[in-house]
Amino acid sequence: MKILIAADMEGITGVTCWDQVDANHPDYPRFRRQMTADVNSAIRGAFEAGVDDVLVTDGHAYGTNILLEELDSRAHLICGDYTPLAMAQGIEQGVDGVIFVGYHARAGSRNAILDHTWSSRRVANLWLNGILVGEYGLNGAIAGHYNVPVLMLTGDQTACAQASELLGDIETVVVKIALSRMGAECLPPQVTEELIFKAASQAVSRLKHGTATKPFVITPPVEVTIDFFNSDQADQAAIYPASTRVDGRRLAFTAPDMLAAYLGFQAAVALVAI
Repeated sequence: MKILIAADMEGITGVTCWDQVDANHPDYPRFRRQMTADVNSAIRGAFEAGVDDVLVTDGHAYGTNILLEELDSRAHLICGDYTPLAMAQGIEQGVDGVIFVGYHARAGSRNAILDHTWSSRRVANLWLNGILVGEYGLNGAIAGHYNVPVLMLTGDQTACAQASELLGDIETVVVKIALSRMGAECLPPQVTEELIFKAASQAVSRLKHGTATKPFVITPPVEVTIDFFNSDQADQAAIYPASTRVDGRRLAFTAPDMLAAYLGFQAAVALVAI
């Protein structure tokens, strides 16, 4: 059995502000170490439940956050930028389930640490076939394209609730209670790492016993609607081929399947200057 652990940083234990996830800030090294520790807890739990192989994808910013030298040696790490499937790279490698570590709520959420969807400066909202999704939904949908179920997610209480509502009865670990966008009641690492370990073990055990939630599948064709923060951003993205301008800020296009939708979304957003 092979598991993918797809990791982001905003939902990691203790993170409450942008400085902590910004490589140019002196606080960043602390939290890349904590990101590695949260991921290691999930790796330990997965192996405890009997997996044969664990692949980890570093999905935050440029994909250079997890400390390879401190990563559990039983796992392999996908890191770096410009991989086709970005935050979900590796999902195409025949994995049996995916665990999301360090995820955050979608843009515009209340009481959600660093809520955003893909780009905090460009994307205000994202819909797939009319379903409002965050990164947990977008990455869950590309997992579903490969018939891979989402088994678990860690983050604040709002991210966990949104993911459960969309993806089903997955295992969740609330590592902090968000009080605002940049304030939270945080559990200490000694507590969260044990919670993540136990949840990952339970998540994999459920998969082995056939009680895990089914893959989140968006029925093709897939209509992608992107709501940008400003009309000039939509102006720039509107040169994306076969797209339609819905209104001042929104752009839509239809893709034949979720893989094309995922790649198309990235391409449309990349056309927008920050």
